[in-house]
Amino acid sequence: VQLQASGGGLVQDGASLRLSCESSGRTFSDYTLGWFRQTPGKEREFVAAITWRTNTYYADSVKGRFSISRVNAKKTVYLQMNSLKPEDTAVYYCAARRGVPNIIRNENDYGFWGQGNQVTVSS
Repeated sequence: VQLQASGGGLVQDGASLRLSCESSGRTFSDYTLGWFRQTPGKEREFVAAITWRTNTYYADSVKGRFSISRVNAKKTVYLQMNSLKPEDTAVYYCAARRGVPNIIRNENDYGFWGQGNQVTVSS
């Protein structure tokens, strides 16, 4: 499974941005998909995840502002980011694993990763 992410960029405080991540795998519908982010000097942190049953999970820091969704027919997962803040600035990664991880917020439970996409929010 290869994941190709897109949609990062530079935006102003309060703006919106949507990240996309497309899978090249033969199957997709039974995968849990997640988004993580990382800033220099810090560990990668969980942002959001969606299971094959479309159960969604969010980090407290983005709850109410970010929304994760998936379109299985397109083998794509999206992260809609609204009301962006400078502290959302990071490299964002999409991740995938078949089934549901034991700990959905744990990056080690995901076996497939896309390349990072820089999101910069200026104040």
